Amino acid sequence: MTQLLQQINKQNFHSFEKWLSGVTFTFFIALIGYVLAKVPGFDHVGQLACAILIAVMYRQFFGYPDSWRAGITFSTRRLLRAAIILYGLKLNIDIIFRDGLGLLVRDSLVIVFAIVVMMWLAKLFQADKHISLLLGIGTGICGAAAIAAVAPILNTKEEDTAISVGIIAMIGTVFAVGYTIIRPLVPADAIDYGIWSGISLHELAHVAIAAEPAGEEALAIALLAKLGRVFLLIPVCFILIYVMQRKRKEKQTQHKVEFPWFLLGFILMSLVGSYLLGDVIPVSANLMEGIASATTWILTAAMVGLGLNVNLKALRTKALKPLLAVMITSSCLTIIAYFII
Repeated sequence: MTQLLQQINKQNFHSFEKWLSGVTFTFFIALIGYVLAKVPGFDHVGQLACAILIAVMYRQFFGYPDSWRAGITFSTRRLLRAAIILYGLKLNIDIIFRDGLGLLVRDSLVIVFAIVVMMWLAKLFQADKHISLLLGIGTGICGAAAIAAVAPILNTKEEDTAISVGIIAMIGTVFAVGYTIIRPLVPADAIDYGIWSGISLHELAHVAIAAEPAGEEALAIALLAKLGRVFLLIPVCFILIYVMQRKRKEKQTQHKVEFPWFLLGFILMSLVGSYLLGDVIPVSANLMEGIASATTWILTAAMVGLGLNVNLKALRTKALKPLLAVMITSSCLTIIAYFII
């Protein structure tokens, strides 16, 4: 009996060791992505985009031991949900309700425009509809974070999610750098330029890159406009849950749409960050910066896990048309957003 227990414990230890190796590997590539993002030329690309690119290329040339799969899957699924929950701390609902209600209307129009145009172009180009929908949501709301949040609801393949994240990170970076280049030529004051950046660019980081050179006021209003789009991720998720449930009933399929419980965590963290931290619960700026950094690292490790599941052949065959569609959608959104600021 003692020998049997020892054997079971030994097997459990080896299983844990393999699992830990997989998780550690995703953070190791995230670290390489972090270092690469410090190199001039890659500093505008960002840690997340660099890491997922490295992960995709590593998988194509080297692969990884099958024993690491459990740990990599843990990063892809569990850590991804944890990152989305922590991401909620970045959303100050109080500020949006107090100062950003007017921006919410424009944010809503932007989201509807991005999704509708993206899906129309996907149909026109006969592009992959799953990747196109993820890209439309990412373009309209908040880039990789939005894609990561809706992917479980839509039951998309991990490979499609990784492809979408890679594309949105690349396109968002290109447009953010483009905004900084054309800023002196844009006939708009700092506030209007900030609003334009906030309602049209893909991720919070992209908005910060574009708006920061225009000054503190431009950056503040840009982030407020962007946070309104992040806030609208909540109703969009619930709408998608309803639509997916209706489709399941119409097709009479057995597959159930699992409720994304992590979304409740996202909402809870938003409420905590908005109404408790700082006023009721004193927290230092260093602690909040630490949490923000941890969120970025966890999200990056999760995206690495997704990248390690990407088949480059599938990327070539599935991603080119959605890439073209999202470039056109983002360009149109940039123009439309300028005229509604």
